[in-house]
Amino acid sequence: MPNHDPTNDLKAEPRRAAEDIGREARRAADDAADAAETAKARGSELLGSALEKGAEFVDSARKRGGEYYEGARSKGSEYAEHARDEARRIYREGERRAGDAAAYAEDYYDDLTVMVRRNPGQALGIAVGVGFLLGLIVARR
Repeated sequence: MPNHDPTNDLKAEPRRAAEDIGREARRAADDAADAAETAKARGSELLGSALEKGAEFVDSARKRGGEYYEGARSKGSEYAEHARDEARRIYREGERRAGDAAAYAEDYYDDLTVMVRRNPGQALGIAVGVGFLLGLIVARR
């Protein structure tokens, strides 16, 4: 039987332990690298998904804003048209009333002219009386 030296076994044991530790460390490093790659890929997927969702949100907001703008613009045009119609109606009513007032004034002027021509003395007396009263009122102030 060959001589078995226990010191050789003691020397070999740390070496084997170091090799085992080295293999485990390499395996752990490989696992960590794989996990990092997986996380990086997942992060890229999440970023892409977030960018896609953000773009969808922006498009939706833009579309909704456009709808609100068009609705407000339509309502504004509707109210403006209603205001124009109302202004035209009021203007026509004012013209009609002014025409009526002018017609009444012409009628009264014609009646007054006829009355003055028929009774010039009476008209002159009334005019003098009214002038005298207005003179008193103006003089008191």
